[in-house]
Amino acid sequence: MPAITAIAILLIIGGITNIVSNVSVRENAKVIGLRGNLLIPIINPILPLTYTLMALIISVFIHEAGHGIVARVYGIKVESTGIAFVLFIPVGAFVNLDKDGLSNATLKEKSAVLTAGPLNNMILATISLALLFVLLSTLTPLPTIAVPKSGLEIVSVTEGSLAEKIGLTQGSSILSIGQTEIRSQEDLLQTLKSNIGKQPSIVWQDREGNKKTNDLSIPANSDPTKPILGVRTAMVSLDPKLALELYKKYFTFDINHLVPILPPPTLAEQLVPFSDFMAPKYESNIFGSSFPIIANSLFWLWFINFNLGIFNALPIAFLDGGQLYGSLIESRSKIDKNRLKNISSAVSTITIIIVALAIFLPYLPF
Repeated sequence: MPAITAIAILLIIGGITNIVSNVSVRENAKVIGLRGNLLIPIINPILPLTYTLMALIISVFIHEAGHGIVARVYGIKVESTGIAFVLFIPVGAFVNLDKDGLSNATLKEKSAVLTAGPLNNMILATISLALLFVLLSTLTPLPTIAVPKSGLEIVSVTEGSLAEKIGLTQGSSILSIGQTEIRSQEDLLQTLKSNIGKQPSIVWQDREGNKKTNDLSIPANSDPTKPILGVRTAMVSLDPKLALELYKKYFTFDINHLVPILPPPTLAEQLVPFSDFMAPKYESNIFGSSFPIIANSLFWLWFINFNLGIFNALPIAFLDGGQLYGSLIESRSKIDKNRLKNISSAVSTITIIIVALAIFLPYLPF
């Protein structure tokens, strides 16, 4: 447990440091919103429902099963078990242990019971990460057409949008509108706004490398504060081979990356080889066309287990870590019990403040 707790605290402090020192990190956190801190699909915009629901069910099961199995090994009675739901989604599980049995257990027994849940999560997270790396090692970039030196690549097209009507598709690159060359998202926004009520020509290159042109008729009643074209774009993506090499580097260990932290496919579509956007650019000689499904399953299994494990290891009173360290303080100290409770409460409060700071810091004025 101490090692998992140390990882959790280091990551939180590292996150706070990044928020303070990096403006883009703060802005990105604001875009995602506070919901991005919850491991609940539907509520958290970056969590895909199917993959995270599957990962949550597995993760909470092995977490609580770990507590229950080890408790039975040491003869501690399990009074009840259950699953917690939010909006009909299983977001947690619980094992109610006999309080007297747990209180009378030795420190070694209590430590084993409380550590079992987070440890199970971290073991499964490690296995998932290793299997994901093996899968990525089977990928080969498909032959690609020449990537344009400028332009905006279309990540997704909204159904029924102006973009869909004129034939823009995912993977195409917008090159120009009217007489304006499109080099950035700002270029695209400003050009669209300046052409409201007009019919400029739009030039793009599709995924196969064919250059296409069409008339872009922008309605005069278009709201300039809302999306006009109906596309989500990003700068022209990396060469697939380079993207794969860069993503694999997230698995390396060094003094600056003691724990591999991988960007989610829902946040970094142009970097993650198994994202909906990049997956068509690769083939797997073992997993075939199923590799994106397997890769996403492994990624979210790692993501959910890792976060569940480190969060429960924090020294907060109602979590596994808080209960363990509270028992440790009581067993190793001759201080009055009331003072010990105050010490445990202080540690718990300080940890909660640090976690809250990491969550709300992006919204504070600098």
